[in-house]
Amino acid sequence: LPLLRAAFTIYTTFALKRQVFAIAPPPVYTVTVKNGGAAMRYDAVLLDMDGTVLDTLEDLTDAVNAALRQFGLPEVGADRARASLGHGALWLIGHCVPEGSPEELTARVLEWYRPYYDAHCRIKTKPYEGVVPLLERLRGAGLRLAVISNKQDGAVKELAAAFFPGLLDCAVGERLGVRRKPYPDSALAAAETMGVAPERCIYVGDTEVDIETAANAGMACAAVCWGFRSREQLVAAGAERPAETVGELEERLTGE
Repeated sequence: LPLLRAAFTIYTTFALKRQVFAIAPPPVYTVTVKNGGAAMRYDAVLLDMDGTVLDTLEDLTDAVNAALRQFGLPEVGADRARASLGHGALWLIGHCVPEGSPEELTARVLEWYRPYYDAHCRIKTKPYEGVVPLLERLRGAGLRLAVISNKQDGAVKELAAAFFPGLLDCAVGERLGVRRKPYPDSALAAAETMGVAPERCIYVGDTEVDIETAANAGMACAAVCWGFRSREQLVAAGAERPAETVGELEERLTGE
């Protein structure tokens, strides 16, 4: 056990050096998906989880603060947690510990946070209003549906099964061989599982990470404004006509 803990700390510290303190997410591939502003018809809809289909902010903030308290660190507000979401747990914890914290301490906070959040991820989390009926209509229209996330794969599958039973073809999170977004791995893995070519998929998300992921995967993208970023932030990141409501999103997805 001590050897496993030491290995985890070494790995996490190395990852933090590359992903948090360098403040440099993975590179963006130069793939262009043209839709000309006209309504397109798709065979599959891939949806981000946090901030897009599930309102997870309170549980995430509570888990972060529980981890911070465990190590005698000051808690953070929901706004700071929201701004740090989208790049995965490493990024989240790295941007919620006090600036200048030792890398080893950050790694220990992260190690404590992961199992705590997994055990408390369904306390206040709930689907955004109108999302479940939307998924039911999309499925009824013959579209394949998937949820992808930067959460650990097990947590993604658990939440998907709990909140969207019978509505999804697959749920994909970060795991061995599937890098976190904005790498295209999770989106491409979902498309492959559903048997749909990337160009026949549209990816729905609420952050700049999702916009980058769609481009990297060669998929069209629809952004939504009810999650972790504002309309202005999404437009600045390259989003076209971000949806303010579930109804607007449905029009974009179905072309109706």
